[in-house]
Amino acid sequence: MTSHIMPTYARQSVTFERGEGVWLWDTDGRRYLDAVAGIAVCNLGHAHPAVHEALCKQSKTLLHTSNLYGVALQAQLADRLIELSGMDNVFFGNSGAEANEAALKIARKYGHQQGIEEPVVLTMEKSFHGRTMATLSATGNPKIKQGFLPLLAGFTHVPYNDIPAIEAAIAADPNIVAILVEPVQGEGGVNIPADDYLNKIRALCDQHNLLMMLDEIQTGAGRTGQFLAFQHNNLLPDVCTMAKALGNGVPIGACLARGKAAEVLTAGNHGSTFGGNPLACSAALAVLQTLTNSDLITTAHSKGQKICQLFSETLAGNPHVINIRHKGLMIGIELDKACGALVGQALEKGVLINVTADNTIRLLPPLIIDDTQIATLTELLSALIQEFSR
Repeated sequence: MTSHIMPTYARQSVTFERGEGVWLWDTDGRRYLDAVAGIAVCNLGHAHPAVHEALCKQSKTLLHTSNLYGVALQAQLADRLIELSGMDNVFFGNSGAEANEAALKIARKYGHQQGIEEPVVLTMEKSFHGRTMATLSATGNPKIKQGFLPLLAGFTHVPYNDIPAIEAAIAADPNIVAILVEPVQGEGGVNIPADDYLNKIRALCDQHNLLMMLDEIQTGAGRTGQFLAFQHNNLLPDVCTMAKALGNGVPIGACLARGKAAEVLTAGNHGSTFGGNPLACSAALAVLQTLTNSDLITTAHSKGQKICQLFSETLAGNPHVINIRHKGLMIGIELDKACGALVGQALEKGVLINVTADNTIRLLPPLIIDDTQIATLTELLSALIQEFSR
């Protein structure tokens, strides 16, 4: 079939036409268990009744007015996010990259306010923050930067989960104004840091008057077993970004700020035509209401634990399995060789998975997944991994 879409994705040879819960159906009527959730987007699964109702209701009244005027649902959503996060205010965009762009602009203006003419943001190797020019510059993956030089200056990368490397970088460069880090690296291979990693970064930021900025695009909205992953550590960042699951498929991004960071951007500094429009905010409010009026967040950890336990049992003794790890329902199965071929093999068996960092199977199932579906997922995928290993 001829397509006029730019070939920016190596797409699988399947097209889906409807979904319900954890299931998707393709154009031939075949059913698939979605263990990727639109890359950590559909935390409530597909066609969730609350999101459907909110979108239908709002589409009958008002879709868009722009941010030149007050947007009542945007104000309601901001209030709810601040209540759930402990932050002070929020800027709304349309994606994770836009949320991170706002964070980076906060960092740079904050630096200029401190008298630093060329502010530097410290980020991590193997990180992923987006594909715009600024977020690509912040990203610690050289492979996806190829062909796009020159990138923006003002970024330094150090190894993930390495506090001495952060301390050395701060000591070497007085222009560092902020540290941007993912609580769990998703694209980098589901890399989970030490339990006190974020706490030590918070302490360093306090000591050196830096902004602590957390990219919670993938970890936010309940995926790790807390509404936001930093809540596992009993701390507050200066900036936190969200997107993905916030709208359960409706594009929305949010950059939350606190304290000195909340006062940086003023009228004329930043904006978004579509950001926080009534339709997107209605969806996000329905998502938040559903998450907080259920046990979906609190059970994310136990479900992830169960999935990893089942894989540990079924893959026991397989010498090619290096590690099975999770933070809530963010799961990585690391093999000792490239395993991208498993994506197509799983598709043939009716399961949607993802492989990242070449050798890590990444599972991001909807938070609504139940025990029967967990059993189906682990049985099918374990058999594929065993066969692939042989």
